[in-house]
Amino acid sequence: MDTTESGKAVVTPPAAPRTRRATRIGVVASAARQKTIKVTVSYLVKHGKYGKFLSRRTVMHAHDENNEAGAGDLVEVAECRPISKTKNWRLVRIVQRAPRQAAEVLGQGGEA
Repeated sequence: MDTTESGKAVVTPPAAPRTRRATRIGVVASAARQKTIKVTVSYLVKHGKYGKFLSRRTVMHAHDENNEAGAGDLVEVAECRPISKTKNWRLVRIVQRAPRQAAEVLGQGGEA
C-alpha cells in the first residue's frame, strides 16, 4: 500500500497475469545465422471436400540467444514480441538433440 500527500492509503491493483502464448514443436532446418534458427513445424489439415488429411508445414524464424540449437534438433518455440522483421518466436527448450557427425563434434579438420 502506498500513501499519498493527504495521508490516505492507496491500494495498487496487482499486475495483470501475462497471457498464455502459443508454443510449437518443430525441427531446426537451419542454424547458420547467429542467434537465429529456422524451425519447420509440420501439421495435418483435413481437406474440406474429400476428408483426406494433408501434410502441411510452416517455416518460422526463432531467436536462439545462446546459439545452443543445431540443425536437426527437435525444439519448442514460443511466440514473443517482434525481435526483427521476420523473428516473432523464441527458443524455449531443446526437446531432443539430433545425432551429430564426428566431423561436427571434433571440428571441421577432424582434430580435437
